Amino acid sequence: MSLKKNKVSLAVLMLNMFIAMVGIGLIIPVLPVFLREFNAGGQTMGYLVAVFALTQFLFSPVAGEISDKYGRRIPIITGLFFFTLSQLIFAVGTEMWMLYVSRLLGGVGAAFMVPPMMAYVADITTEEERGKGMGLLGACMSLGFVIGPGIGGFLAEISLRVPFYSSAGIAAVATVLSILLLPETLSKETMEAARSSQRKKENMLLQMKRSFKAPYFMLLILVFTMTFGLANFEAIFGLFVDQKFAFTPKDISIVITAGALVGVFIQSMVVDKLLTRFGEVKVMYWTFIASSISMVFMLMAGSFWSILGVTVIFFTATSLVRPALNTLLSKMAGNEQGFVAGMNNMYMSIGNMFGPALAGILFDININFPYMLGAVILFLSFGLVYMFNSGHKALEKKPVPAGETGV
Repeated sequence: MSLKKNKVSLAVLMLNMFIAMVGIGLIIPVLPVFLREFNAGGQTMGYLVAVFALTQFLFSPVAGEISDKYGRRIPIITGLFFFTLSQLIFAVGTEMWMLYVSRLLGGVGAAFMVPPMMAYVADITTEEERGKGMGLLGACMSLGFVIGPGIGGFLAEISLRVPFYSSAGIAAVATVLSILLLPETLSKETMEAARSSQRKKENMLLQMKRSFKAPYFMLLILVFTMTFGLANFEAIFGLFVDQKFAFTPKDISIVITAGALVGVFIQSMVVDKLLTRFGEVKVMYWTFIASSISMVFMLMAGSFWSILGVTVIFFTATSLVRPALNTLLSKMAGNEQGFVAGMNNMYMSIGNMFGPALAGILFDININFPYMLGAVILFLSFGLVYMFNSGHKALEKKPVPAGETGV
């Protein structure tokens, strides 16, 4: 299939991804004040954030398998429905158990949306177009996750429950649009072949064990380390600049927004050309190094402008590495696009669970420790890319003359 013939489908997917990521980030600034109504403290807040990533982790492989056997469309719509229900329950919640149910359903919804959407992009693109498709989807992911807290904080000025009602309403609209405008990409024959496969149904642990033996296992580890580093950076950024530089909420908002906008521009306009020109492996080499160095520079920064510059570099690097990883994984997936997308999301969920948790623990010991750890993890990722490439030399593209690519 060609991307040009599927512009509407890609646009619907991008909207869905944006909504999912906004919903994840939207709760962060609202939750501390919101929980005062329940006389709950920081521990409860941490649990509510964690259970979302937990259920996303648990259900991602299930969603990937379903999308291979029953098509991409059904799990995407199901995920949007669960996400809508999640936000609505949180908005009307009057008991703590309702908030937990909401976040659990939200994680299930994200699990059923993200892997099938990535597989869907693989279905509607050629190998040459896949970097661009993954880049656009990644741009919506990055933009939604980063501006979600800003949207939540703005809407909370009207009422603490308005952000959740708004998110539920937008998610409901996206569900209807998906039902009307999102066609199935898999043929009946392909789905029937997947359902009649002799392979026994595997639980999550067995699927993870199978991923250990896959030729793309190192790439899944890199998904974890990349997500760990990004979540580590974002989780304690506000606390770090507040305590070390006395940043105001306005200062923090400017820095995060600038970094997000640059990242979105890179993913939507530049990533495809870079992947075509240099190949996924070389892009990952330089982006992991750049993100590691930027974390070190964060510890050395001493002014607003230096913090802004370091943050923009970090977001630029991570905006390039995500589509490079996703594209290479998709190319190696063969007929297991759904399974690999599910594993991708599972490893990403693990990073989203452990990155912020460990960053918070280390921050209480020393405010510099989280960025020191992040720098080490991302530098080790560079070494993993080198090891992966040593065993898969054919995947590393040679530089293409600029005249042949339009770069």
